[in-house]
Amino acid sequence: MTDQARDFDIIVYGASGFTGRLVAEYLAATHKDVRWAMAGRDRAKLEAVRAEISARVDILHADARDAASIEAMARRAKVVLTTVGPYQRYGEPLVAACARTGTDYVDLCGEPAWMAAMIGRYDAAAKASGARIVFSCGFDSIPFDCGVFFLQEEARKRFGAPCPRVRGRVRAMKGGFSGGTVASLLATLEAGARDPNVPALMRDPYALVSDPPALTQPDGADAVFDPDLGQWAAPFVMAAINTKNVHRSNALMNWAYGRDFTYEEMQSMGAGEAGARRARSAVGSARMQAGLLSFAPTRALLRRFALPKPGQGPSKHERETGRYDVLYVGDFPDGRSVRAGVTGDRDPGYGSTSKMISEAALCIATIARTQTPGGVWTPAAAMGGALIARLQEKAGLKFRIES
Repeated sequence: MTDQARDFDIIVYGASGFTGRLVAEYLAATHKDVRWAMAGRDRAKLEAVRAEISARVDILHADARDAASIEAMARRAKVVLTTVGPYQRYGEPLVAACARTGTDYVDLCGEPAWMAAMIGRYDAAAKASGARIVFSCGFDSIPFDCGVFFLQEEARKRFGAPCPRVRGRVRAMKGGFSGGTVASLLATLEAGARDPNVPALMRDPYALVSDPPALTQPDGADAVFDPDLGQWAAPFVMAAINTKNVHRSNALMNWAYGRDFTYEEMQSMGAGEAGARRARSAVGSARMQAGLLSFAPTRALLRRFALPKPGQGPSKHERETGRYDVLYVGDFPDGRSVRAGVTGDRDPGYGSTSKMISEAALCIATIARTQTPGGVWTPAAAMGGALIARLQEKAGLKFRIES
């Protein structure tokens, strides 16, 4: 089926959930020329969302437990945008349907073990049908994946070669992670309790790369001091996800950053002794939390008391006053360097994520299949500069060269 024969440019699957509703609201307010629809398993909830956001769009029934309804939805869209997670529980039928029908797909997945399994099962089918399957189109991992891409483009312009070493440092972040991110983490931990291969995969920075180089990567697990920045840094909770996507982007782009490329992602904790104390404290907290989360009773308590209930999330004020700021430093062995910053104007987990995935869906729909053929992709490798331009124009992100 050609794209011209599809009924909709985008179908938002999961539009009655909290993040899905934000996506629908964003599309209704900012992209009135786009043919889109809402889909999910509860028509009454979808109708309520449609009325609340004053959207004049179709509603489709689709349920992850009903493969026929998922495939019927996929056949009607150029792109399916899904916020229905955890993806390791609900996502595979839609990936399979899109790979079969040549339908482009974007999600918010931060579940590397599931992503690795999907690459193994559906990359060949997506290549055959022309479907572009793009995982991790929210805070994990667009600012990080595209931030490294942006810095390396500047390095090539300035020095004629990519930086062999890049450090990512989260300088500021106001607003928490989404309930979906926490639910995905818990689902991954539970999968690890059942399958001993999952923890090893989570530790492997090349887990999404089929032909990894024999190169030791920094693990970002201890407090470090960056003399050139005058700052201490500590582990960043999203690094295990983002690092894998950055390395997959490098591989998908024919090792555009080099096979000797190393990437380290951490959170800045400040300068001086106060920064050192915060960094050491963060390391201790991270290790303690990892230990606690290994126990099933702890995970059960988190599910009961810490996760937002369906349809719940931060207030509009909290979303609109959130922000984030990430620094990227690219280094050469001879001392040359380049720095870039990426900022977002909303909270990372909801306000910014809902805009990023919307623009990613719209962007992949505009990119010719001769430029980005079918297969399982990362945001930077699939869309690169075109996505960065859209994010800056539409989604409140800024990519800047700082030195």
